[in-house]
Amino acid sequence: MKHIGTRQLETDRLILRKFQLSDAEPMYRNWVNDPEVTKYLTWPPHNNVKVTHQVLKHWIDQYQTGKFYQWAIVLKKNGLEPIGSISIVKMDERIGMVHVGYCIGKKWWNMGITSEALTGLIDFFFNEVQVNRIESRHDPHNPNSGKVMTKCGLQFEGTVKQGDWNNQGICDYSVYGLVKEDYLRLSSSRKK
Repeated sequence: MKHIGTRQLETDRLILRKFQLSDAEPMYRNWVNDPEVTKYLTWPPHNNVKVTHQVLKHWIDQYQTGKFYQWAIVLKKNGLEPIGSISIVKMDERIGMVHVGYCIGKKWWNMGITSEALTGLIDFFFNEVQVNRIESRHDPHNPNSGKVMTKCGLQFEGTVKQGDWNNQGICDYSVYGLVKEDYLRLSSSRKK
């Protein structure tokens, strides 16, 4: 992999950018305090904006490493206010793999925004960072997350029984993945 860190990315409707400390209030308001948004995640809803501020400070410090990938999802029509986040939550250099996680405020659910952000990341990681594999996973009780992955070309690879934990307790998880050779094949067939 050729690490280049979190770079600003642009899609038709979105800007994916680094977080700033000034994002604490909208981040808290738009998604991280909402138990419905965090229901199937591994971190609890933030109980105040100070928690959000501490998380942002940690992320901003990590940007300096060049191997940290964390984006604010911003609608172009909304200016600078983030409505969600998308990031690499795990990576394995030996096999050139990155694992993507995302969440978005429920006001923006079912609008194709998360799929658009994930597609932007897929292109970035295969073309710029030169990964071999992109993967993600979700709790089967949250099927809409799996729909995002499928829409973006990730293939369902199976479900692991009671292999994870989230805010609901011990849970199953469904794994989706895409390798570079399949990405290239899909990309060339779209161009035809």
